[in-house]
Amino acid sequence: MDSFELVKRTGRLAEEKKGKDIVILQLTGITDIADYFLIVSGKNERHVKTIAEHILEDMEKIGVRPYSTEGLDNGRWVIIDCFSVVVHVFLESLRELYDLENLWFEAKRITIGAEKARKGVRNG
Repeated sequence: MDSFELVKRTGRLAEEKKGKDIVILQLTGITDIADYFLIVSGKNERHVKTIAEHILEDMEKIGVRPYSTEGLDNGRWVIIDCFSVVVHVFLESLRELYDLENLWFEAKRITIGAEKARKGVRNG
């Protein structure tokens, strides 16, 4: 599975658990840290953990082994580092504080759920 397929899959998994404001940042050509960041918010610590655990369970099923996972114990900001894809699951307040989207302003943004919204619009 290539990195774009993996980041889309993790975005769908976050959406399944009602993750909020799901955004993919395409970092290729900007940094060597990763090809993509997936950024998603949870309503509370339990929600953040649930989203992250759902993603980790799926990764195990498909044979993707993260290099590192941090923050799962406290559920405030969970980072799942899969080399080319890094998943950030934040409490909303911490996401606003660290503002990764603004920090990586040069990155192309891909919003999960936008396709669904467009499909619901009728041409008329």
